[in-house]
Order: sequence, then C-alpha cells, then structure tokens
Amino acid sequence: MRADRTKKKNKWLRITGIIVLLLAVSLGAYLFTVYKSLTSAVETMQEPIERETRPIKFDNREPFTVLMLGVDEREGDRGRSDTIIALTVNPEKNSIKMLSIPRDTRTEIVGRGTEDKINHAYAFGGVEMSMDTVENFLDIPIDYYLKMNMEGFQEIVDAVGGITVNNDLEFTEGSFHFAKGNIELNGREALAYVRMRKQDPEGDFGRQKRQRQIIQGIIKKGASVGSLTKFDDIFAALGNNVKTNISFEDMVDIQSNYKSAAGNIEQMRIESAGTTIGGIYYGIVSSEEQQRVQNELKTHLGI
Repeated sequence: MRADRTKKKNKWLRITGIIVLLLAVSLGAYLFTVYKSLTSAVETMQEPIERETRPIKFDNREPFTVLMLGVDEREGDRGRSDTIIALTVNPEKNSIKMLSIPRDTRTEIVGRGTEDKINHAYAFGGVEMSMDTVENFLDIPIDYYLKMNMEGFQEIVDAVGGITVNNDLEFTEGSFHFAKGNIELNGREALAYVRMRKQDPEGDFGRQKRQRQIIQGIIKKGASVGSLTKFDDIFAALGNNVKTNISFEDMVDIQSNYKSAAGNIEQMRIESAGTTIGGIYYGIVSSEEQQRVQNELKTHLGI
C-alpha cells in the first residue's frame, strides 16, 4: 500500500512539474512576444535629429527636459504644432514640471530671424526649429522631443479599448455631445473632445487641459491588466503616431531611475495678453511673466 501511495505521489509530482514547465515556457514565450513587439514599436518611433543636445547621464539621475509636440498633420502638409508642452524632470526633487505654451504666443522663430506665433516654428522648420525656438523662449536647454500626430489620438484610444475622463464643461463638438462628469470616450469621440476650443472660456488653456486628460487616460488604461491582451495593437498605434529621439536604452534607464518623479507632476501656466498685429491674433507674454517662468524652470533643473 505504501509503495502504491509513493508511486501515485511521484506521478502527481511529475504531472505538476510538467504543468509548471509548460506554464513557464508559455509565459516566457508571451513575454518574448511582448518584448519583440515593444522594441519593434520603439524602432518605428525613432526619428533622430541633427541638432546638438546635452549628454544626459540617466544612471546619475541628472535632470533633463522634453518638448512634447501635438501636431495636426495632413497629407502634403507638415502641419503646425497645436500642442506645445515643455517638461522638466528632476528625480532628486522627485517631480516633473509641465508647462503648456499657448500656440498663439508671439516670439522669435529661431532660424528665421522673425517674430511669429510659436507654433509656426514647426511649420517652418520641423522639430529642430521648434526645439530651438522653445529653448530660446524659455532660456533652458531642450534635450529631447516627443511628437504625436493628433489624428493618432483616435487610433491609440481605440487600441486601449477606450478611456474615461472627468469633463468639467458640457459642450457639443461636431456630432458629439459631451456631458459633465465622468464620460467614456472611443477614438473618434476623444479626437473631437481635444479639438474643441472656441466654446471654452479658457480658450487654448482649456484645450490643453483636455489633451492632458486624454494622454493621462491612455497611460492609465494602457497600464491596466485588462490591456495586456491588446499590447500588439497598442504598440502598433504608438509606433504609427509617435516619434522621438529618445532611444530604447534611454527609455529603459528613465523608467528605472526616474519613475518616482512621474507620480508628482506639477502643471504650470504662462499668462499672455491677446492682441492683433497686422490683422493677426497673437498672445503677448510680458517680459516679467517670461522671466518668472524661466526662473521657475531653471530652479527646477538646478541651473
């Protein structure tokens, strides 16, 4: 009897061992597939620039900056950067400052020797002229860029299965009506939600806030367990619609050494006064306000 029990025990141990091995192999294959899909997407996202930037030592947790551009591109037209956000990241202060720059802000367009709306820098000279212009306007180094095709909001939102946002302004845009409170958005709805500007008392600031809501909603939904089965679609959507000069290795280092700062994002705002020059509307930032913003960002970067 004891021998029979021993044989049964050994049999179940072998079966259990085989099941565990199969699960381990399956998990390993799944993780490898995820990794390959991620690296493939990152490779597609890579768009190096010739512009010289500071060498950042991520393993030393050095502060750095990123210029985020939301570009409304159309076929045969480079488009303009309707969303311009400067990020300063400081892991020692465990924080990120996020400054939204209104697209109508009048400033020097570096490389053209003229003053114009800041979002025209992208139309004139692409990412590099945008980086040069924002760097000059804020008087801080711009190290990296992240460019998103605004049309891509639709594809990315659909890839994660839709998102939830808290809307504080009831409005109608096109064929879509957006009520106050928590609302569910699919890709087409999200695109309409971020494009509305004229009905918002805050104008561009309100639009920028909705754009940040969509980005945060995508991140939250994309990181959820339920999105694991959609990883291929998510990575493909990101690869199709996002470009950056941040390498895969740098992304890994940033995730490893700077992730605590991501939990403390401080929104900044720059005030401007609207005026018309030559029949064109501009936002004029006073020298005092410009200096205030520059000082705050420099202090955060430790420069």
